This record gives sequence, structure tokens and C-alpha cells, in this order.
Amino acid sequence: MRITVASGKGGAGKTSVAVSLALAAKEECLLVDCDVEEPNCSLILQASMDKEEAATIPVPQVNENLCAFCKECSKSCRFHAIMILPHKAVVFEKMCHGCGVCSFVCPLDAISEVPREIGKVSWGEGRGVRLIEGRLKIGEAMAPPLIRQVKAKIGHQEPPLVILDAPPGVSCPFVETAKGSHYILFVVEPTPFGYHDFELSSRVVEELGIPWGVVVNKDIKGQADDTLSKIRETCSNRGGSVLAMLPFSLEVAKGYSKGEPMVVADPSLKPVFSEVLEKISGGVQ
Repeated sequence: MRITVASGKGGAGKTSVAVSLALAAKEECLLVDCDVEEPNCSLILQASMDKEEAATIPVPQVNENLCAFCKECSKSCRFHAIMILPHKAVVFEKMCHGCGVCSFVCPLDAISEVPREIGKVSWGEGRGVRLIEGRLKIGEAMAPPLIRQVKAKIGHQEPPLVILDAPPGVSCPFVETAKGSHYILFVVEPTPFGYHDFELSSRVVEELGIPWGVVVNKDIKGQADDTLSKIRETCSNRGGSVLAMLPFSLEVAKGYSKGEPMVVADPSLKPVFSEVLEKISGGVQ
């Protein structure tokens, strides 16, 4: 089973929840950090990353000695990554998605493809949890191509449980991470900002058609009742459910400042995360 842990905004506690779920799992688990612009599961797990390889995408290279400057490639590129001037071909490499359409439509076979490095994929282990991590190169504009390559490393013989830590927000990187998942778990702060972004997230996941639920994080009893009511109402209206309420905890905050997972800083939370996994498993099956 694949579970994507997501949040409509940064700082909600998404990575903390993803790591704690992996540590609370009663079966073999693989944690996949798809937040490639700011991966930090390895920091919280204190993981030793012992294997790394470059991630690349194929970008066009135009042989101007063969090119007739007919503009067929430019017309076919939906991302406007190639421009044909009267006697010059210009490739905007960082806009290229590596789809290969330009070389396919070229009538003179003047376009070849060369690999361009966009980041790294790493493997490791920490606190008994296996981890795959993607790390986008500084200055790269597009995360989805790297996220696809990170997910491809899960392989066909994946363990019983795979937890994917998604990038925050509801744009293409989140959607790319969520594809193929059996369940999406949103981490939501019970604040007006947290609810606003969660409401957007619930719309997106409704379109994806993937079962989903919510963990409310940093709950201060009695101080966010209106927001909690809105969260529950949105869940009820869109087919989700609140699976757990995590308290606003000074112990967890202190532990996080030291790089400790939630279930290490406060061991009483481990049964809560185990129960969340059981609820998800029961709901999916």
C-alpha cells in the first residue's frame, strides 16, 4: 500500500508525520522523500545515505548543419523550450520537459537528445527505516521529472507499506507524488491559514479520486473550535475523515529542534500513529 502524506502549506508538520508513521509501522516500510526541493526526512531519521546516482532528463541538441529551420519542432513544443530563428536554433534547457516531441517531428533528423542532470537520487537507512530521497539541483525550476525518477526507484518488489512525503501545496509536484497512491493523508493546522490551504487540497484530491483523510496537528484544545468544525465539515462533504488529533506539544517542539521524530520526543504518540495506519488500511481494503 502506498500512502502519500501531504499538506496544503509548508510548516504544518507533514514530514514529521510521515517519519512518525514509518517508525510506528508494524510491517516493513519504505519512506520516499518526494519533497525534492527541500528533502529533510534523512535529517530527522539521522539516516546514512550510502548510495547516490544522478537524475537526468533528455534535452534536444540541434545540428544546425542539418537543420532547415522549418520550425516544426518549435511549433510542436507545448513548453516553448525551443525557438527557431532564421539561421539559428535556440534551446531553453530549463524549460524542457524531456518529452522528445521535437526530435520525433523533425523531418531531417537534425535533433538528437543529450542528458542533462537535474538532481540526485539517494538511498539510505536511519532508525531502522529504509529511505529513498530526491534532491533537486539549485536553480532547477521543475520538480516533477525528478519526482518521477525517485518513485521509479521503488521498484516492482516494493514492501507492504510505502510512505511518500509530498511537497507542500497542491501544484504539479504534489499531484506527481500522489499519482498511484492508495491513500492521501493531509496534515492540517487548525488555523484560518491552515484551513484555507486544506480546503484547496480537498478539491484537488476530489478530482484525483483517491481516498483521503486528515491528521490535525498542533491542536490547542478550545482555541480553534470554529476552524476544527470547518475541517470536519469539509471532510464530511468531500468524502474524507479526521483520523487523529495531535496536540500542540512543547516536548515535541523541543525534540524537533534536536532533530528527533515526534514518536521519539513523545513515545505516547506512537500508538496514535499505529492506529492511523490501521484506520487507513481498513478504509482502503
